[in-house]
Amino acid sequence: MDPPATRDLNEPHEGRLAADHPHRLEILAEHARALAASADGYIDPVTGYFVFSAAYLIARGVCCDTGCRHCPFII
Repeated sequence: MDPPATRDLNEPHEGRLAADHPHRLEILAEHARALAASADGYIDPVTGYFVFSAAYLIARGVCCDTGCRHCPFII
């Protein structure tokens, strides 16, 4: 099992969702809803793709190295 990063699950790594991303607030709101609902993820409001939540990814226990936006293992 990989150790998770120490940041809050609501805060993605800067390299996965930049602070100046034009849709950051929308994306983080969708992620927060998914976390509150204990959902595996959410539909990205920009692309329409399904995005795994940090809670789902942390439950997997390891990073799969595919670039997940909310990967809790990126330090």
